[in-house]
Amino acid sequence: MRIRHLAYVSMMALALAGCNDALDTASIDLSKVKNKVEQPLPSHIIADMAKKGMDRNSPIMIRIFKEEGTMEILKANQSNRFEVIASYSICAWSGRLGPKVKEGDRQAPEGFYMLTPANLNPNSKYYLAINTGFPNRYDAANGRSGNNLMIHGACSSSGCYSMTDQQVLEIYAFARDAFKGGQKAVQLEAFPFRMTAENMWKHRLSPNIEFWKMLKVGYDNFEVTKRPPEVEVCEKKYVFNQQASGPFNAGGKCPVMTTPPALQVALATYDKQYQADYATATKKFDGMAWYDPSEAERKAVVAKQRKGHDIAYAPTGTALAAGKMMKVADLESAMSNQSAQQVARGGTVASPTTTASIRLATTAPGTAAPQAGGPLLASSVPANVPIPMANPMNSGPAVSALAYAQNPAVETAQTEPPKKPPFWKFWAKSE
Repeated sequence: MRIRHLAYVSMMALALAGCNDALDTASIDLSKVKNKVEQPLPSHIIADMAKKGMDRNSPIMIRIFKEEGTMEILKANQSNRFEVIASYSICAWSGRLGPKVKEGDRQAPEGFYMLTPANLNPNSKYYLAINTGFPNRYDAANGRSGNNLMIHGACSSSGCYSMTDQQVLEIYAFARDAFKGGQKAVQLEAFPFRMTAENMWKHRLSPNIEFWKMLKVGYDNFEVTKRPPEVEVCEKKYVFNQQASGPFNAGGKCPVMTTPPALQVALATYDKQYQADYATATKKFDGMAWYDPSEAERKAVVAKQRKGHDIAYAPTGTALAAGKMMKVADLESAMSNQSAQQVARGGTVASPTTTASIRLATTAPGTAAPQAGGPLLASSVPANVPIPMANPMNSGPAVSALAYAQNPAVETAQTEPPKKPPFWKFWAKSE
């Protein structure tokens, strides 16, 4: 019986290893890749596309979840809805949860970014790279700075999302094939975590919570439609899938906006379930909050992964593995001690979660607890929230994401609306 049990365990281990290889493509021998820019996707992915009714050159989108350390490639199927076709473990990302604010803060961007063919860098020193397009219009309107924020290989990061070379080879191929199929821009959505009710409750005390609530509006729009939301920026905030009375200006007043009726109903239904789940999380984690680990703490969990690699290879692990739920009082004490230790070392407080911010985020006695979901359209957000370009996946001229990297203050010229609405605008009527 024991021999059979050991054999079964061995078979399961091999099966799991096979699954991991399929996701992270560890089986690719880079020495046999003759042309990395034109390297085709592996046959198992092509076969999976066929099973899911996806054309090889159909549009894609990319979603990043920092806390889980996951990057997903989603692809349009025959019904023009996007579903996951590949998922990768991010090898390294620097900093903590929260958006990039300034050059040198070692934070990886969060927000909505549009990637054009010009964002692909076949000559990167990191094997292959894709520029995230940071800063975008939202970032520029809010005075955020930084450049050359990439998705690249080498597994070493200082504000980028770093993959293994094998992974970035596939990610690059996904984007290349979609552009060859006529896609003008790929939407990159970078989130701190999956924006479920439970996660929003766990992170409710973070000083970034209002920014994340704004991102959640776009997250919800995708969850309802399964299509990348149309993203605009006005009054220094993101807005999603809005019908407007006039043009959008990143730093200017928003035009009169309305959410299309069919979408509004769908979002209301989604939000109703979200609020019920949030109430459940409130009872489940009453008096608790999530401790967001530092980069050093994440690295400590995966230290063994560095063995046998070049010194530059620096996997950072996931925040889920290194973080934990704590009592609010204990969390406040831990963050206070961290701040004191860093000041004692002569540095500035790098952590985005400070004792003061926890106190400010905690509901004051006698006041109602803030709603986690917020309105369908984020109407009140702080001035430090990110914003993306208009979705160029339409019949109009493409707008280069590099235009923002080179001159982020320049507003995009308004173009005539297409006569036929983009396919994801299922609620709109053709003229």
